[in-house]
Amino acid sequence: MKLYDIHEIPGVEQEVLDYMKNKQHEKVVFCSDEKTGLKAIIAIHNTNLGPALGGTRMWEYPNTSAAIKDVLRLSRGMTYKAAITGLNLGGGKAVIMGDSKNKTDAMMTVFGKFVNSLNGQYITAEDVGMTTHDMKIIYKETKHVVGKPKELGGSGDPSVITAYGTLMGIKGCAFYRWGKDSLKGKKVLVQGLGNVGRNLIQLLTKENADIYVNDINPDKIKEISKKYHVNIIKEDIYSEKVDIYAPCALGGTLNETTIPKLKCAIVAGAANNQLAKEYVHDDLLKKNNIIYAPDFLINAGGLINVYSELKNFSHNQVLAKTEKIFDTTIAILKKAEEDNISTQKAALKIAKEKVLKKHCA
Repeated sequence: MKLYDIHEIPGVEQEVLDYMKNKQHEKVVFCSDEKTGLKAIIAIHNTNLGPALGGTRMWEYPNTSAAIKDVLRLSRGMTYKAAITGLNLGGGKAVIMGDSKNKTDAMMTVFGKFVNSLNGQYITAEDVGMTTHDMKIIYKETKHVVGKPKELGGSGDPSVITAYGTLMGIKGCAFYRWGKDSLKGKKVLVQGLGNVGRNLIQLLTKENADIYVNDINPDKIKEISKKYHVNIIKEDIYSEKVDIYAPCALGGTLNETTIPKLKCAIVAGAANNQLAKEYVHDDLLKKNNIIYAPDFLINAGGLINVYSELKNFSHNQVLAKTEKIFDTTIAILKKAEEDNISTQKAALKIAKEKVLKKHCA
């Protein structure tokens, strides 16, 4: 296993190094292990509020620079997610480059040693392409991991609470737009039927919403259709006339091409980094009179869930803290309207102030 500073990695584009400098990351390290084939990057953005916590994502990136860009942006988002939610944590993230189908326990063992070498500066958890089983293997090598299986004293699958927090954000937006938080009869389009998307559909069903779904995997659509009454959208989902669009897959779906097509009143989903260009597309949504729930706020339920392992919260305490996303969402929407700025800028402003104060709760 070899550790490298980001500046030592061959082939990294200068713009990536500039991005890191501009976003003020504290540390970015690269791990390579020839025997297992592991290639991973850990980014620590900010530790003012506490150790950097963020999930590990396994994804087949086109090149190293793409992986670095992703981990830098995701780790920054974790800093503000923790701050806006009132958690004394910093922001970090890890990415493993490769197809998750080729993942091995040996690879996870080496990654666990990699995490442990940072001496608690970074705490890892489950993200895209990873499982609670992977966390179990990593836990054998380091105590700096959350989202472990319940039999190991962990909080288990975080997607249930992530979906619940997303629902709280959706209901907060609904209250602000329509004067009541009921979703009965509201047309909600859920894009992405992974763990969070499926759990969100279950909650929306209980809310008596009119649910529309889309996913690139036809098997997932078939599976969800057997379990719930949903409307399947296969073509141009962005032009679909719905009340709420909930992106729950990968980020970047809100851009100069898709936003003008949107016919919804609200965008509120669990995906990270939904805005392709953070300080451009937030204003475009505002210009089009579409309420945008900042993703790093309403998808914070998963972070609250794994944070409970560090603070020994009960399940009821986790739910209570997650429910506060409803009130925080409304507060941000009000702040944005008062200051005549986008909801993204309003949320970032509040989060950055908390980071600078070095105290949340």
